[in-house]
Amino acid sequence: MRVINHGGRVGLEQAGRWLDVEIASDGWFTSDPMAVYARWNELHELAEEWDFSEAEPIDRTQVLAPVPHPQQIFAVGLNYREHAKESGLDIPQAPFIFTKFPASVTGPYSTVELPTKTVDFELELVAVIGDRAHRVEVADAWGHVAGLTVGQDLSERELQLSGPAPQQFGLGKSYAGFSPIGPVVVSVDEFDDPDDIALMGLLSGQEMQRTRTSDLIFAVPQLVSYLSHVLPLLPGDLIFTGTPSGVGWGRRPQRYIQPTDELVSRAEGIGEMHHRFVSVPARVPSDAGVRE
Repeated sequence: MRVINHGGRVGLEQAGRWLDVEIASDGWFTSDPMAVYARWNELHELAEEWDFSEAEPIDRTQVLAPVPHPQQIFAVGLNYREHAKESGLDIPQAPFIFTKFPASVTGPYSTVELPTKTVDFELELVAVIGDRAHRVEVADAWGHVAGLTVGQDLSERELQLSGPAPQQFGLGKSYAGFSPIGPVVVSVDEFDDPDDIALMGLLSGQEMQRTRTSDLIFAVPQLVSYLSHVLPLLPGDLIFTGTPSGVGWGRRPQRYIQPTDELVSRAEGIGEMHHRFVSVPARVPSDAGVRE
């Protein structure tokens, strides 16, 4: 099952066409893209009987984020060994977790504003929670994942790395448009092996990142279990699972995103995102002063 957000209405995608879920279900489901994640298994069972002969062609200008308003967004740092090495940091002994703010979510084909000249790309597999997960064991974790999508953890490096530890990871990675996802959420059963998915990222035609998610230090089930033992994971929550090596900050010379660039983010069995960029007059938040 491949879920798409077409013009703000949830649908199922098949061979470049989409079927409106509210219409196909005779109103059993609403058009709200967020509503399907709490009823993922129900939708999956119902959709097996649907006739796609009435599906309509996809208009790419109408494709929005398949999870437009997650309640929580978790992200994992240093989850590939080579990325940890290029960052000059040790391999983590437990998942290194930070958060991104939901207002940073955008769709797979949007234009993203560049607030500075030091915005970096980070290609990632993103897990989308279905059934509420709380204190879930690793062996049961995939059962709480609705599906997978591709994402970019775009990062404004100057702000992200400013100040003493723990620095400003949340803010530096949460400018508007800095959490693009899409183009669809694909149910786990669609993959031959959901723990081994090929990822590739290109910047203006140049390959920057390539990996398989079998190289993750902490795989999706481990991340779901780890997080769920701290707090409940809710339907539609996102887990950005980490980026492989090849980010612009780690290159010599460094390579940041320019307004003329096109960023392509590709995931096997899911599809690819295309993003353009535009500069905006902005500044990196600085020391606002300390109250005495």
